[in-house]
Amino acid sequence: MNTNDATATITPAVVDDPNSYTLDTPVVRGNQTIERVTLRRPKSGELRGVSLSDLVSLDVSALSRVLPRISSPTLTEQDVANIDPADLVQLGGIFAGFLMTKAVKLKVESLTA
Repeated sequence: MNTNDATATITPAVVDDPNSYTLDTPVVRGNQTIERVTLRRPKSGELRGVSLSDLVSLDVSALSRVLPRISSPTLTEQDVANIDPADLVQLGGIFAGFLMTKAVKLKVESLTA
């Protein structure tokens, strides 16, 4: 199997990941360009030092502290500060989903279906 075949096999799973987002405006850090970010559900300890009400309201400062703890590739606070606002809102929306219970998510999904 050549490299292209492996990429074709892996790409659909990545694209379908609801916790991944392709940035409209990639983040450039030195010689690295970050085009896609995946967030994982945080543990309570990863929310330390940040007000839950600030996170619920998607406060930029709060997101700047938490996103580096749960992103892959790992974003720095400076990276988050440099993200296009539209991209930050989308990442914030993914993060907000982590704060919902399963019952609330089901209700929201039924309303938007």
